[in-house]
Order: sequence, then C-alpha cells, then structure tokens
Amino acid sequence: MAQQPDPRPLSEIPRGNAAGFRRYFAQDIVSGFLVFLIALPLCIAISLASGFPSLGGVFTAIIGALLTTFLSNSEMTIKGPAAGLIVIVLGAVEQFGGRGFSGQITPADIDAYRSVLAVGAAAAVLQIAFGRLRAGILGEFFPTSTVHGMLAAIGVIIIAKQFPVALGEDAKGGPLALLLQIPKFIVEANPAIATIGVASLAIMFAWPTVRQHLGPLRKVPGQLIVLVVSIPMGLFFDLAHSHNYAVLGHTYQLSDKFLVKMPDRIFGMFEQVAFPKWDALTQPFAWKWVGLFFVIGTLESMLSAKAVDLLDPYRRRTDLDRDTTAVGVANLVAALVGGLPMISEIVRSRANIDNGARTRFANMWHGLFLLVCVAMIPMYLHYVPLAALAAMLVYTGTRLAHPTEFINLYRVGREQLIVFVATIIGVLATDLLIGVLIGMVVEVAIQLLNGVPVTSLFRPYLDVEPIDESTTLVRAHKSAIFSNWIPVRRALESEGLVNRQNVVLDLSETRYVDHSVMEKLHALQHDFEEDGLKLEIVGLDEHRPNSAHAGASRRRVAPRMRRITATVIAGCEQELAQKMLDLGAVHCLATPCEALCRRVAPEDEPEVRPLARLEILALLDGASTMLQTLKREPTCVVVCADVVEVALSLTTGARTELVTTA
Repeated sequence: MAQQPDPRPLSEIPRGNAAGFRRYFAQDIVSGFLVFLIALPLCIAISLASGFPSLGGVFTAIIGALLTTFLSNSEMTIKGPAAGLIVIVLGAVEQFGGRGFSGQITPADIDAYRSVLAVGAAAAVLQIAFGRLRAGILGEFFPTSTVHGMLAAIGVIIIAKQFPVALGEDAKGGPLALLLQIPKFIVEANPAIATIGVASLAIMFAWPTVRQHLGPLRKVPGQLIVLVVSIPMGLFFDLAHSHNYAVLGHTYQLSDKFLVKMPDRIFGMFEQVAFPKWDALTQPFAWKWVGLFFVIGTLESMLSAKAVDLLDPYRRRTDLDRDTTAVGVANLVAALVGGLPMISEIVRSRANIDNGARTRFANMWHGLFLLVCVAMIPMYLHYVPLAALAAMLVYTGTRLAHPTEFINLYRVGREQLIVFVATIIGVLATDLLIGVLIGMVVEVAIQLLNGVPVTSLFRPYLDVEPIDESTTLVRAHKSAIFSNWIPVRRALESEGLVNRQNVVLDLSETRYVDHSVMEKLHALQHDFEEDGLKLEIVGLDEHRPNSAHAGASRRRVAPRMRRITATVIAGCEQELAQKMLDLGAVHCLATPCEALCRRVAPEDEPEVRPLARLEILALLDGASTMLQTLKREPTCVVVCADVVEVALSLTTGARTELVTTA
C-alpha cells in the first residue's frame, strides 16, 4: 500500500527544494536505493532488448535522474528507459541494419546504434519544442482504448521476443511468427539456460504474493531476488567459460554469450559512450522513427506522470508541459552520449511512492546509486545471465497485456473491447504506427454508426453563458468524443480553472459521448476539486450507457417514460388529471369512452356505462407516486402501467396541460 500522508497543514506538503532536501533526506535516500535495486537489472534488460549496448539504459536512467530532478516539478516520478519503448527502438535499429548487442557485434550493429541515437536526439528536440509551446494537452487526443491496445500489443511483442531468450534460443522474426514458434522453442531449449529463465520467471510471478508475508523483507524487489538466485546458478553452470554438455543424448553449448557484456574494469563505463551518426537523418525513413519516438515517448511519459499524480498521497500535480520539456532535455543529453529514450516510468515511480519517498530527490539518489554501481563494479555485473533479464521483461510484458485488460475493457463496453482488440491485431500484423491508426479508425467508425455527425468529428459545438457570479454554463452540441475533446477541455479549463468559476457542463444536446471523454471528464472533476471548484456534468438522463461502468460511452435515445392508463367514472377525469399534473405528469390525455357490462340473461339488453380513459406520461422517478394515488381513488375502474420510449414530443415546456378529445 502507498504511504499515507502526514497529518500536516497544506503549507508543509513535501517539496523538492533545499528545505525539502534536508528535511526528507532519510526517506528519499532509502527510497532511491530501493528503486535503484529495481532499476539496475531493468535498465540493462531494456537496453539489450532494444538493440542497444547493456549500459545504454543505465546512461539514460542516470542522466534522467540528475537532470529532471532539477528541471521538472514532478515530485514522485522516476525517469528512465521503459519496456513500452522497446518495440520502437528495436524496430529502428533493425531498419538501420543492426541486430543488437546480445550476440557477436559487427560494424553494422554499431552504425545502426549510432543512427538511432541521431533519431533519438531529433525526437528530443521536438519534445523540448512541444513542452515550451505548452502543447502538452495534445497528448489527450488519442482514444483511451487505442492507447491501452497499443500498450497491450507492446507487451505481447516483448513476450514473443524475450521468451526465447529466457530459454537460451535466438529470437528472430516478427511477433506473430515468434508466438507460433513457442512450442518449438520449448522443445529445443538449452536446459541449463532454461532452468535459469524458468526459475527467474517463477520468482517474478510468485514474489508479489510471497513478499506480503515476509514483514520487513516485503520491500525487497523481485528483480533483486532474481539476481540473487540467477547469478549463483550461472556460476554453477560455469557460463563464463565456453564448454559443451549433454542431456538425454543431445549436446548443448554454454559460454559467456549467455551473460551480460560489461566493462571489465573500474570506470570502464566511459568507454561505452557513443555519439550520434547525424547523416542517418538524411534517410527519409529515419523521420518515421523520429515521429514515433516523439509521439509514443511523449504520450507514455505524460500518461505515466498523470497516473503517478493520482497515486501521490499528497496529491501534488505535475506541470506536464514543464515535465515534457525536462524529459526532452534529458533525452537529448542521453542521445548525445549513447543512451536510450526515457519517459516517466510508472512501475519504478509506484515503487518510489510505496517505499516512502517524499520529494523528487529520491529520483536523484536512485541515479547516483546507478552511477556508483556501474562505475565501480561493472565487472561483477557481467555475471548476470541474459535469461534472468529476459524473464524480467517477460513478466513486464504480461503486466502490459494482462487478461484483466480485456475484462476491464469489456466491462466498459463491448465497442471499447473491439477497438482494443483491433489495435492489438493491427500492431502485431503491421507496425506500431499503422496499428494505432487502425484502432483510431475503428473508434471513429463506431462513433459514426452511433449517430455522430461528420461535422463534429474534429470540431465541438459549444455555447458558454454565465449562470451567476460564480458559475458558468457550458453547453455541448452534437457530440463529445476523443477527436474534439481538446477544445472542450480548453473551454472548461479557461472558464473554470483560469477564471475561477464553477462550471456546469450540459451534454443534453449531444448525440454521443464516448468513453475517452467520460474518463477525462471524471479526471478533470478531480482537478477542479483540487482547486476548490466544482465541475458538474448534467444532461445525460436521455443518454443510454453501453454498460454499467461509470466511464461507459453514452448514446442519446428517445426518453423512457412510464405510461399509466386509467379507466375512471365519467365526470371525474378532470379532477384526477389535475392531480396527476400536480404530481409531475409530463402529458395527460382524457378520452370519453363507454363500458359494456355483462348481461345476466341472453335476452337482456347490454348495460352501457359512461367512462373516461386517462393516458398519463410521467418520468420514471415520479410515476410510482401517481400509481399509488390512482390505486386509492374509488372512481378508478382499471389502472395499468408500462414503460415506453417517447419518439416525438409535442410539448414545449416541462409539462403540458390536460388535453381532452371528444
């Protein structure tokens, strides 16, 4: 569980300034050390999986920690390489002709690596410009289900590419082909390496449950336990020396190719500093990767920073524009010395909060511990088996593509599950960019089928009018969907957070409100509350949600009302109708009628009784009172009720007067 805030006044909320550094030194350095234990193996694993040298990810984490601590106002985020960017970085390395640094390194691998550094530097410049222009809100353009689908697809790709490595096999080919080859990888696995990989996987999956019963040891990260177990296993199998062994008549080879490549002396890390190959940017396809680095990296970083703000027990808010600028500056420096792209990383940030960090200096301490470790003892890091690192990434992949993601999206609405699955299939079958576009196209198609006018796809129709001195009404027309959300948000923030007004958002005139907008409105309500203001959402009574989930999409339908039909004694209908109108009836119709009474004998004339028929339309909430009133009336002969959808209403006010027909 996250740490609970201290019972201090608001003025004493921890801040990352000189006073905060002194006051919270103990909490921040302890948390920084614990995060370092998680970050070290993950940085190495992500770097190798991305086709970079083993220390590329460590360079990134060090630079991010030492720069963003002072450039960003984000108190709890940990900056560093993320598994979510592996697919993009590796894709760029491969298109530039490289194969990565896990095996035999060739000049082509080095050239590809340096070319990608140039791509990263160009993307970093765009990030800096993006932040300086205060364009951070553009990160909210993408639909929520598409973003989740993209991350899930990345998780599947990580699993497909790292599972063979955990078994001692080479992972070559696209993600779908690798997934189909999993049975083959299992059959042909190197037993010694597979033993290390499977043991590491078992620890990663079991440790979150086991640690809850270990008291003070519950803060020890699973990654550290994996290292404690896998390094002795690697020594037992003598991976540092090349040799063969036989199992069941099959001969297998072991060598240091199954270990992490590291400098063999103190300060050897500085020999791995590399510089961008700038002429790579003259190739047209390089700019596709610049765009992906920039868009996906910025989007992931912003989403992570917002998520961490919600986890922060002190509810401190990150300035996303400032944070994006800080990440861009750190990315530029990292690319200039051989580092991976970085983001605000959610897993390490959550651990930082759970470990009791108070200020952003915990991020700095984690970077300093990384620097001391790789500078002073890199020769010992060489004994870390690649299979153990691959197991950590497989576990990370399963977190990104966990089955609960499918269940959660289904609960939000079946149409969101369709978008989610379409994005995953698109990414796996093509590439990240096309897959995300496929998900967005499916989302737009669903919206058009639900009645969204084409004219409102990218342009919201808003009316703004004051209600009183402290409240403003914003009325939306036609639709409120992901593609026109940014202008809606700007209007709400301008009227509310900037002008210090409470805001009432009326959605009654919209035909469709999508899941992304519903989720973002709920998040914006929290922002208003944090500023002592109120954002009230009204006008959704005639919108039918696609599920019971609070964030479900909503489509406006004909209003559902209760229709009450009563047969009453003639002459009483006027008085009863007036009672119904007083109780809130929307519509009341009185029609004279006659009732034929049953004859006692066949030769008797049928008795005709003059009656009146009342037809009443009422809102569902108030209809019960009307029914009870009619049941108690002695003049009522028959009373029945049903629920109807009103397709057309001729009323112009809240309710009508009695309509009598002859």
